[in-house]
Amino acid sequence: MSFLDAYYGDNQIPKHETDKPKTTFMTNKANICYEVMLLGIKNAGATYQRLMDRIFKEQIGHNIEVYVDNMIVMSKNPEQHAKDLFEVFGRLCDFDMKLNPKKCVFGVEGGKFLEFLLTSLGIEANPNKRKALEDMRSP
Repeated sequence: MSFLDAYYGDNQIPKHETDKPKTTFMTNKANICYEVMLLGIKNAGATYQRLMDRIFKEQIGHNIEVYVDNMIVMSKNPEQHAKDLFEVFGRLCDFDMKLNPKKCVFGVEGGKFLEFLLTSLGIEANPNKRKALEDMRSP
């Protein structure tokens, strides 16, 4: 498995030319408008997820799972994993998407993905979350 994280995902989506003036703000020296999608805009998350679904439509469910800016590449053996990563990186390059190297982990047996632990055996509950429930006082 390899865990990948997009670098400021929403900010990698260029805005349509007609939408740029809608985010204009003024300073003492200039009027400035955003060239990329802003974090926190109402539909930014859905737009980003739709883009990721479009980028990886042939691979989702086969060798990659994507949730917003988090991706996991899964393969049965190291040789296939190298091919799968090459394919994923090619798709990311085609759409000029960048990854955050500090949050990417390659070739591991398991890891944390969306607060769940993924291993070669399957999905397990996060022990930290489980312990919090076990230690919770009765109302």
